[in-house]
Amino acid sequence: SKMYEFIGKNFKYPASCKAANIQGKVYVVFVVNKKGKVEDVKVTQSVHPDLDAEVIRVVKKFPKWKPGKQDGKKVKVRYTLPIKCSLN
Repeated sequence: SKMYEFIGKNFKYPASCKAANIQGKVYVVFVVNKKGKVEDVKVTQSVHPDLDAEVIRVVKKFPKWKPGKQDGKKVKVRYTLPIKCSLN
């Protein structure tokens, strides 16, 4: 829930999408590396290029995560995250 709170505080709805009433769910995939930093951010399901760009911008701003562990060692973890973009 803290992650979605962070997104809500940092997401700025693109003016072009507001004007055209463009809404939808953007799916973004990213990797949390061994140091907990977010990298390799990509949109896998697009709604509009401007919304996609804003989602990528916000995800790249995520604070550090706790790195994943496997057999006691830190490992990279890939996440897929749906982000609902709505004007309501």
